[in-house]
Amino acid sequence: MEKNEKGGKRRGITLIELLIVVIILGALAALAIPRISTSATTAKQNTCATNIDIINSQMEIYFAEHGSYPTLVNLFADANYFPDGAPVCAVDAAATYSLNAHNRATCSH
Repeated sequence: MEKNEKGGKRRGITLIELLIVVIILGALAALAIPRISTSATTAKQNTCATNIDIINSQMEIYFAEHGSYPTLVNLFADANYFPDGAPVCAVDAAATYSLNAHNRATCSH
């Protein structure tokens, strides 16, 4: 190493040290990114499942108040049950919710 003006060793990092740090950060990123992607997919699926549970709960409340099950169009249009409008599937925004033969919500994704 070269000496500075006062006769001491020069301080700083070498290119090799910097390269090692970049390689380590790259390896950590390679491990973390797939996990983050998987977590996002799981969160979207859980959001869709929660939407289905909310729709089913609102269907039961409607049934208790009116004595019959509504269509989803009527349920979503009623601001007493969905004041923010119809829920949207987080997995696929083009997917739609529908009712099965037992008046339970399902998603088309």
